Amino acid sequence: MEWFLGGLTLILGFYMAWNIGANDVANAMGTSVGSKALTLRKAVYLAAILEFAGAFLVGSNVSETIQKGIIDPTVFSADPMLFVLGMMGSLLATGVLLQIASYLALPISTTHALVGAVIGFGLVIGGVDAVCWSGVGSIVASWIISPLLSGVIAYFLFGLIQKKILYALNPIEATQKLLPILVFFCFFTIFISLFQGGIPQLNISFSGFTSVSLSASIGLIAYFFSYKSVQTIASPELTPASGFHPDQAVSLEKALKHLQRAHLSNHNESYQEQFASAFDLIRSLTETVKKNTQFPRCHTQYQSVEKLFVFLQILSACLIAFAHGANDVANAIGPVAAVINVLKTNSLSSHAPVPSWLLVLGGGGIVVGLATWGWRVIETIGKKITELTPTRGFSAEFGAAITILLASKLGLPISSTHALVGAVFGVGLNRGLQALNLQMLREIVISWIVTIPLCALLSILAFYGLKYLVIAVA
Repeated sequence: MEWFLGGLTLILGFYMAWNIGANDVANAMGTSVGSKALTLRKAVYLAAILEFAGAFLVGSNVSETIQKGIIDPTVFSADPMLFVLGMMGSLLATGVLLQIASYLALPISTTHALVGAVIGFGLVIGGVDAVCWSGVGSIVASWIISPLLSGVIAYFLFGLIQKKILYALNPIEATQKLLPILVFFCFFTIFISLFQGGIPQLNISFSGFTSVSLSASIGLIAYFFSYKSVQTIASPELTPASGFHPDQAVSLEKALKHLQRAHLSNHNESYQEQFASAFDLIRSLTETVKKNTQFPRCHTQYQSVEKLFVFLQILSACLIAFAHGANDVANAIGPVAAVINVLKTNSLSSHAPVPSWLLVLGGGGIVVGLATWGWRVIETIGKKITELTPTRGFSAEFGAAITILLASKLGLPISSTHALVGAVFGVGLNRGLQALNLQMLREIVISWIVTIPLCALLSILAFYGLKYLVIAVA
């Protein structure tokens, strides 16, 4: 019977990982495909390498949280088989719900679904005491924090790109200065997440100073090569628009800032009304110039800037794929590791080990899921929330990746879906509410809300179905 249950658990774990790839990894790569920085085929290849690397190298931290951070395994010490069947039912229920969501092209949270499933069978079998409410509370808080944090990071990052590059008099020259700095931070973030705390699967450890030094050195090397590369690009001639020139909008923006500074520093009340009137006049003129020149789209240099940011977005896609593999592989292999440990020892433990071959199984399933069915959710993330370009896509991906990697190192299973959708929302919000598809956002949020209760119900049904199956096989 142990062999039967073990084999069935591995199948369910792979099925779960497959659906994570179809739904969650599609979230991760959707911005790159939506901005046309990557084709779907190239996105699959890139995700295959980085997702697997993230899952294998730093994926075990969160796996341990999934095992013991949601329900208390000791509640089932009298009958470990109930715990086994409950975890198997959670995998099946979550996989089914993810598959339905992927068919409907809705990006739901795998973490939401799995936590709901585990809580569902925990409440039914072990009662209220079976749930680690303190752990669940921190997880629930992360679902709120992750979209807010990634949205804020993406909002201000895209605002910085707008201010320093898109509104600059010479966008190419501004890009040549800022892009190498962004490349440095991308490489530094990737490698600090890898080196910090070491790589247990490879028996490699680093001190805090060593990990920072290595990451900074790699970042500086990347900075040097990117700096040399962008310096070879010549600035094209500007093409004035009919009636107005985009440079006029840039100059007026600067005039507005200086006028506002002068207004705030003025202490003579008799001139306050004149300052306010002048400010309103210049602001109105600025909006007129932007509208008539379709600022910044009409500026010929912006096409070159977006091409330069294609490389940076591909780099950020690598970062978020690595981060996603590190965080979300736990959703597939955490329950599997717990079940395998119980079947081996016939007892429950709050510290079930996560073998490397399970990380390989989870990473492989994620890649297969993206390759076979990921295109459905990619269209939603990349095209249906807001219009994405390489500069916007990079800002969204980098904001989400920072949030996910931070959570992975803390062992907190946040929702990568929430982080990425929040980041895309933040980028769109920087351009105004009119740039967002609020109807699509409403549908996504509703799907998030119903995920937990629906998956809890499916988990209970799956538990009883598996229980009857075991009785029939026995």
